[in-house]
Amino acid sequence: MKRGSTFFLKGVVVLLGLGALAVCIFLLPWIASGDAEAHPEDSYLQYPFLVCSYLLSIPFFAALVQTLKLLSYIDRGQAFSELSVRALRSIKHCGIAIAAFIALGVLFVMVFIDDDITHIITLGVLFIFASSVIASFAAVLQKVLRDAIRIKIENDLTV
Repeated sequence: MKRGSTFFLKGVVVLLGLGALAVCIFLLPWIASGDAEAHPEDSYLQYPFLVCSYLLSIPFFAALVQTLKLLSYIDRGQAFSELSVRALRSIKHCGIAIAAFIALGVLFVMVFIDDDITHIITLGVLFIFASSVIASFAAVLQKVLRDAIRIKIENDLTV
C-alpha cells in the first residue's frame, strides 16, 4: 500500500478523533445542561449522563489509537506481524465494549424513563449495530491476518 493512502487514512482518523473530542468537551455538557433546564424533574440525570458519555468515549478513543498504530505498522512494512494482530484484537474489544455500554444505556432508559423514548432506542440500536459491525470486521481481519502470518512462517521455513 502506498504511503499516501495510509497518510490519508491517518488524517481521517485524527479528524474523527478531534471531532469526537470537540463533542465531548463542548456539545455533551451543553446537551446535559439544556436537558436539565428543560426537564427540572429529571435534572439529577445530568451528571450520570455525562459520566456515562465520557466512559463510553474511552473505548472509542482507544480504538482510534489502535487504528493509528495499525496504519503505522502498515507504513513500516509490518502489516503481517503479531503487532497488527494485537491492534486488531484491541479494536475488536473496543467495539464490543462500545456495543455493551450502549446496550446498557438503552436498557437503563427503557427501565427508568417514562417519556417517549423511541428515538433513543432507535439511535441506540443503530450505534450497537455499527460498533458490532466494526468489531466483527476486526475479528475477521484478525483471523485472516493470523492465518496469513502462519502461512508466511511455514513458507519461510521451507525455503
